Amino acid sequence: MHTPKHKIAVIGGGSWATANVKILTDNTTDKEIFWWMRNAGAVEHIHKFKHNPNYLSSVEIALPAKNVSTNLKAVIEQADYLLLNVPAAFLKEALTGITPADLEGKKIVSAIKGIVPDENQIIGEFLNQHYNVSFDRFLVISGPCHAEEVALEKLSYLTIASRDTALAAEFAGMFNTRYIKTIISDDIYGTEYGAVLKNIYAIASGICHGVGYGDNFQSVLISNAIRELERFVAAVHPINRDIKESAYLGDLLVTAYSQFSRNRTFGNMIGKGYTVKSAQLEMNMVAEGYYAVNCLHQVNKQYKVHMPICNAVYAILYQKQPPALQMKHLAEELS
Repeated sequence: MHTPKHKIAVIGGGSWATANVKILTDNTTDKEIFWWMRNAGAVEHIHKFKHNPNYLSSVEIALPAKNVSTNLKAVIEQADYLLLNVPAAFLKEALTGITPADLEGKKIVSAIKGIVPDENQIIGEFLNQHYNVSFDRFLVISGPCHAEEVALEKLSYLTIASRDTALAAEFAGMFNTRYIKTIISDDIYGTEYGAVLKNIYAIASGICHGVGYGDNFQSVLISNAIRELERFVAAVHPINRDIKESAYLGDLLVTAYSQFSRNRTFGNMIGKGYTVKSAQLEMNMVAEGYYAVNCLHQVNKQYKVHMPICNAVYAILYQKQPPALQMKHLAEELS
């Protein structure tokens, strides 16, 4: 019997995980796909009706029922590639019971745009320190790509980053489709931190809109944001990178401006006077930037990079400062 070349396990049950399952199944390379999600009801629904009942429910799930499971250990065991797709805030919880031995020799791909709270580490660092995952078999997926547009098969570009660019190219080969183009990078730090920071800037963008600033101010905010992002990634991991590439600037733009951006939506609600709790309840989705701005605030104590936009968002979300006042102060600092 023929065995497929690669076995990929997608870990997580949200909209981006669902979009990634769709991309992998639409790609024609020979491979087998497994999918783990915590929600047993959703798994049962997918077995019966071939749709995720909670996210991107228009997407048909073309996987055999036996490949979709709530048993994480079993799913991991069968795969050589693990595609991590849970919110960073819940990664530790999702990996409960998994040991470094379970991940040994596997290639780990992070599609998570966030920082692990408490440890305040990006995903690659967290896995390296807590699960002995070597940076040489770690990959990052980033770039301007909303799950909702993947569901609609709108043309999108994703950057696949790894220190080992041959490995990045191999994975990219399993991710190219008619509507997904892939770009290869060796910048795992910049793409990970860029993905974290753009969520914070999207919250800032939403807050501005919520308190009544217009498009002119938004564009000044975002041009300052890309410079702030550049200063930070240069301090953390100084290599030669072009911040205008789509993984950095492109992702920032779509997250700050798109109607699909949950971080922008969250910021907009905060700007309009919602409490954090009520905004989270109403959205019923995780805005990664909410957790990220606190983590980043802690990380930057080490680097001391000048980050007025991140500081303003932190002050609003964690120090309960009035959004309108913080934005007024921030406006004085922007150029």
